[in-house]
Amino acid sequence: MFKPNLWQIPTIAPQVQQHLAHKTEILIERLQQIAERHQAAKFASSLAVEDMLITDLIAKCGIPIEVFTLDTGRLNPETLALLEQVDQRYPNLTLQSYFPQAAAVQAYVSTQGENAFYDSVEQRQQCCFIRKVEPLNRALQAADAWLSGQRRDQSVTRAELPFSERDQARRIAKYNPIFDWSERDVWAYILHYQVPYNRLYQQGYPSIGCEPCTRPVKAEEDIRAGRWWWENKDSKECGLHTQSA
Repeated sequence: MFKPNLWQIPTIAPQVQQHLAHKTEILIERLQQIAERHQAAKFASSLAVEDMLITDLIAKCGIPIEVFTLDTGRLNPETLALLEQVDQRYPNLTLQSYFPQAAAVQAYVSTQGENAFYDSVEQRQQCCFIRKVEPLNRALQAADAWLSGQRRDQSVTRAELPFSERDQARRIAKYNPIFDWSERDVWAYILHYQVPYNRLYQQGYPSIGCEPCTRPVKAEEDIRAGRWWWENKDSKECGLHTQSA
């Protein structure tokens, strides 16, 4: 597993900087093209390093893409702290938070139990729907396209991820602008431009979700092994990205 806290900015070789500059130029072009093609494109940020990269470029380049995040009500303190850093770093960027419906959360807790998501994939997906998918649906009601920070090498479920696809359920376009970026590419950008990131990465969390559903991983494990670690690797999606084709 790549450990970002061990990779310091002064050690980035010239060829790595050139590679990063080229990747960044292409990414800016992609984001600008998306904004030109659509009237109301929105970027769903999970505050992961991938999403911080995209947010940084949207803010710095003044690209007219709205950025929002989903506050599930069960995020780590470190993730919530990053929200404050984003507000301070990008004063001209409005990062809107969408929350789950309180009544739906209460009904789930009352009937299933607060941590029922450990009991089965179905109950975990129901929790994800309440805390993530339904708020995402609300966030995208007026959008004609949305963006994610997904990458191909994050997991087996994303190995064939394209740059653009169609969100059939919402009948809008969907884009994965860094689908072809590696983990090292992402961290090269984050460290080179000193973009704020979640401090859980330095504690062995290469992929971060809700606090009770995420744990650190071992050096030899897949980067998403800490997400819903009690499930089979083929089921490790929350439902946000399973409605596109």
